[in-house]
Amino acid sequence: MTLPLAGRTALVTGASRGIGAAVARALASAGARVALVSRSQAALDALAATLPHTPVVIADDLMQPVAAKTIAAAALEAFGAAPDIVVLAAGTFPLGPVDATTDAELETAFTLNAMAPLRLLREFLPVMRTRGAGHIVFLGSLADRHVFPSNAVYASTKHALRATAEALRAESRGSGVRCTLVSPAATDTPIWDAHDPDAQAHLPNRDEMLRPSDVADAVLWCVTRPASVDIDELRLSRS
Repeated sequence: MTLPLAGRTALVTGASRGIGAAVARALASAGARVALVSRSQAALDALAATLPHTPVVIADDLMQPVAAKTIAAAALEAFGAAPDIVVLAAGTFPLGPVDATTDAELETAFTLNAMAPLRLLREFLPVMRTRGAGHIVFLGSLADRHVFPSNAVYASTKHALRATAEALRAESRGSGVRCTLVSPAATDTPIWDAHDPDAQAHLPNRDEMLRPSDVADAVLWCVTRPASVDIDELRLSRS
């Protein structure tokens, strides 16, 4: 049986854990050769050891402005071309009142959640457009369209990411480059560990959340549609 992504390449940020790791597993299982991007070399090496198709490990810190160029260069060298698929799953999840937010929290959230995707897009888009093919997947959130108490900073960054996705979609229409925003509701990943949601009445219990594999399955479905089909946006919630 031919795998749906056989012969294709993909790059996944935030691949060391949570949704990013689940997406990397799903794409690799579907036949793609995957470049894994995260700060943690050890975590990436451990994941790579479980994946088929000789994954590429790129340990770099997306908080650094130069990281986008070094990541893109590493991917281009490994694949010989821009990835066919780029999944922007790296992110941070600050929670707290607006007036309690520190400058460091603001800088981390906006740099990792909103600026890093833009920097990576600048590196990959020109090559994708010249080639006439490519698929960018943004990992949004319920917070990219709804705002809750203690969620101002995170929601601001995810609204910014939604704006980036919508602008890219408008700019790329007809170019062969597809753009999809996948927006899951609360998903049970390690980003919740610091917030102990089961002990907070205003937060969802972890057993009520989506699983990373649910989101990964959705991403895989989006990137395996025929080239004539563009999934603009996909929203996920727990049934």
